[in-house]
Amino acid sequence: MPRKSVLIVDDDPLICQSLQVLLSREQDLYVSGTANNGQEAIDCCKKLPPDLILMDIRMPGMDGIQATREIKQQWPHIQIMMLTTFQDEQNIRSALQAGAAGYMLKSTKVSGMAEQLRALGSGSTVLDSEVIKHLVPPTNSELDQLTPRERDIVERIAQGCSNREIAGQLFISEGTVRNTLSTILEKLQLRDRTQLAIYYWKRR
Repeated sequence: MPRKSVLIVDDDPLICQSLQVLLSREQDLYVSGTANNGQEAIDCCKKLPPDLILMDIRMPGMDGIQATREIKQQWPHIQIMMLTTFQDEQNIRSALQAGAAGYMLKSTKVSGMAEQLRALGSGSTVLDSEVIKHLVPPTNSELDQLTPRERDIVERIAQGCSNREIAGQLFISEGTVRNTLSTILEKLQLRDRTQLAIYYWKRR
């Protein structure tokens, strides 16, 4: 499996340096560069687009959310993980709406961070369990067209549960979960469970 390149974006040089050293120990990941703000991140992408970005939110000049929005417009294949100390709901929703596919706290252990980056690189949505606690589930949206059982499954997918875990929690078979998920994706015109999870948390 080819190694994934990671761009680290943070206005604290010590954090950039520390993450660069720690992630360089991972055999399947390597740090292709660092940036101190959103504009520098965009400039790095113009030179050599990375596979993954660890993006701080609050930085001088262009912040991480604005940079995420612009990067996803120009390079939609780049997967962006917000790395921050902020857990408030507005920041989380703004990051997801900008196109981030992950939201991780700086307090995460490096081993866990590498694992989350791998999940991000494989197309999964990654939301730290502590972050999810600060999100209020959506109320009025297109989700209203779903049946109660379908909403139960969507909520658990948004929490990161596997089909097996959902089946166990709802006392149904994995086949039923798969079939119901297919129906949900068709109703909401989404491609996969990753899109579904992001869609869920973007709702207001």
